[in-house]
Amino acid sequence: MKDFFEENVERKGTASFKWDMTKEVFKTDTDVLPMWVADMDFRPPKAITDALHARVEHGIYGYTYIGDSVVEAITSWLSRRVNWDIKKEWILYSNGVVPSIGKAIQALTQPGDKIMIQSPVYPPFFSMVKENDRVIENCPLVEEQDQYGIDFDAFEASLKTGVKMFILCHPHNPIGRVWTETELRKMADLCMENDVIIVSDEIHSDLVLKPFKHVPMASLSEEIAQQTITLIAPSKTFNLAGLQASISITPNKGFREKIQDVDKKLGFHTLNTFGILAMEMGYRHGEEWLEGLLDYLKGNVETVDNYFTEHLPELKLVPTQATYLLWIDCRKLELSDAKLNKLFVEDGKVGFNPGTSFGKGGEGFVRMNVACPQATVLEGLKRMKKAIKG
Repeated sequence: MKDFFEENVERKGTASFKWDMTKEVFKTDTDVLPMWVADMDFRPPKAITDALHARVEHGIYGYTYIGDSVVEAITSWLSRRVNWDIKKEWILYSNGVVPSIGKAIQALTQPGDKIMIQSPVYPPFFSMVKENDRVIENCPLVEEQDQYGIDFDAFEASLKTGVKMFILCHPHNPIGRVWTETELRKMADLCMENDVIIVSDEIHSDLVLKPFKHVPMASLSEEIAQQTITLIAPSKTFNLAGLQASISITPNKGFREKIQDVDKKLGFHTLNTFGILAMEMGYRHGEEWLEGLLDYLKGNVETVDNYFTEHLPELKLVPTQATYLLWIDCRKLELSDAKLNKLFVEDGKVGFNPGTSFGKGGEGFVRMNVACPQATVLEGLKRMKKAIKG
């Protein structure tokens, strides 16, 4: 399986946002190695590719629907992977987790309502709140020695300011934290005490590195489940972002009906043919591939950590428990964020997500994507070293 992930797949010229838009994204004519946006440079499981080929060969792509076999693949996957048993009627579909966040905001809050997030966090959390005319209540995460945690006094105080919804990133992007059951229960209990709806973005839940384990927020109790909308997708798991298929899960009938009302206004009825098929094949046949991926990603994370220790002690990798997105502390370089970005892009010819794009607490950090062959990871590291030492 390792050889599969070592393959260098040429992605330039495929309308790849990651590889073909570097000049526009980084505002430079420099030939930048892209190690930023969260998609992988790996082919998906063969079962997915074979099924898509067969569908293309069939040659007719008319109206389609999401059948019971898809539902069975989803529910079986969740039962096997995270020990969470859900019912068919709890499931809604969308063309992405970000649109699902937007629909939940529109359906369950009003303009001017406060929505709480925890920076540094995935940038669309900010934009979905703002674009829907709601107000951000930011309760930043706190640095605790080598890792991040939650100030629960501040968390409770923020909720009591009139927050109507809390968007949780679980596992967390960009810091790579897998929230513990104790932390999840504390957050959920405080949300329930203050009648705050929980939207739990669990898109990275399949990408938890051993020995850590993912616990779905809604699996903790029936009461918590009734307060929670869980968002997952095969896109990060199997590298299918371009097929635009995601899932919202909640046992709360009132929540579902209000979200479905938004779907009706948007004219959204189902997913595209290829997204449906790829989702089913991934959840039905992608487990062995995923286990191989997780082993490979863990090796890439260790490669970066070891390289920093040996060659770049100025940089510090925040311990990574999940995802292929590394949160790198560059504050010892004592550079402004603009100069830090210029250092890597112009001098190193390597492109990362600037930490400032993740909000308060991201200053002096960059996010690095290591879902690529190890040779690419090493090339990126060499470019970082050249920029810093040069």
